[in-house]
Amino acid sequence: MHPGVVGFVNLFSFRMRILISSHFFHPSIGGIEHVGLVLANEFSLAGHEVRVVTTTRESDNEIFPFKVIRRPSIPQLVELVRWSEVFVHNNISLRTWWPLLLARRPWVIAHHTWIARTDSSLGLRDRLKHWLTRFATNIAVSRSIARQLTVPSVIIDNPYRDDLFQRDRFAKRENDLIFVGRLVRDKGVDILLCALSLLRDRNVRPKLTIVGQGPELRELQRAVEKLCLTGQVTFLGARTGKALVQVLNCHRVIVVPSRWQEPFGLVALEGIACGCRAIVANSGGLPEAAGPQAVVFEHERTVALAAAIEHTLNEDFDWENYWRLTEEHLRPYQAKEVANRYLQVLTNAFAER
Repeated sequence: MHPGVVGFVNLFSFRMRILISSHFFHPSIGGIEHVGLVLANEFSLAGHEVRVVTTTRESDNEIFPFKVIRRPSIPQLVELVRWSEVFVHNNISLRTWWPLLLARRPWVIAHHTWIARTDSSLGLRDRLKHWLTRFATNIAVSRSIARQLTVPSVIIDNPYRDDLFQRDRFAKRENDLIFVGRLVRDKGVDILLCALSLLRDRNVRPKLTIVGQGPELRELQRAVEKLCLTGQVTFLGARTGKALVQVLNCHRVIVVPSRWQEPFGLVALEGIACGCRAIVANSGGLPEAAGPQAVVFEHERTVALAAAIEHTLNEDFDWENYWRLTEEHLRPYQAKEVANRYLQVLTNAFAER
C-alpha cells in the first residue's frame, strides 16, 4: 500500500496514545499554550487517548477530555513515555526528551520559536537541540521557522480558536486601532505610540486601545503622557475569551508592530477572524499568518507604520469583499483542519516505526 494511503487510513481508523510535552500550558496565557490546548482537544475529539505533561503548576480546575500531569516526577515521566505510542513536543524540551533513551517511541517536534539565543547566536543548549532534531519528525509553524531549522520539516501553520474568534455581523466598528499582546519591549508598542505622535503632528488623531499586561505598562503610560496622546490611547488591561472577542469586534484595525522576529502571528489571525483589518510588521512569520489582505510595513520603522495607519484608515475600503477573502484565508488555520494535518504526521511517524 502507498505510504500516503497508510497515513490516510490510520488518521481515520487507528487510535493512538499521544503524549504531549508543553513547557507552558493552560491556564497560562500565550501562543504555545493556546496551540497545545487546541491540539489536545482536537486529538481527543478524534478518538485518540491524550495526556499532557507541563511545568505549569497552576490549575483552574477546568475539566478536559484528556489528562494533564503537572510537574511529573522522573518515574512518572518515564512511565508516561512508555505508555505513549507517539511523543509530541510543543517546542523541543531537554527536560522531557531524555526518557526516549529508555523507551524508544516516535518523536515529533512542533517548532513554535527559534532555537537560538535572543541575539540569534547559538549557545551549547541550542546546538544540542539542533543536533537532537535529526532523530525526530519535525514540524515548523511557519516558513520562517523552517528556514532556521537544520533538518527538513513539515510546515503546519498554527490554529486559532475558530469556535471563539468570529466576526459579529451586527457589531459597530466605531473604534480605530487595537493592539493585543504582552506589554514587553519585543512587542513594539512604543513604536506604535511614536507613530501616533507623528500622525498627531499632521493633525491625524486615530484612537488606540491597548489590551494586555506586562512589565512595560508604567513606561508606556508615561510615554503616552509625554507624547501628548492621553486623549487617544486607552489601556484596557488583559482580556481573554469572549471579552476579547467583543473588544476586537468594536475595532476596525488590529496593529501588530512587533520588534521581535515573530515565529508566527496568532494574534493577527484572531483579529482578522473578528473582522479587523491587520497592519503587521515585516517580522518573521507575521506576514504569512496575516495573509495577502494585510498591510505590511517595514520592521521597526516608525515612519512606515505611521504611513500605513494613515492610508488604511483613510482608504475607501470594500469591507464585504475583504471579509469574504479573509474567510478563505482563515480556513486552513481552523482547529480541526490543523489537527488533521498534525494527525497525518503522527500516524506516518508511528507507521514508520
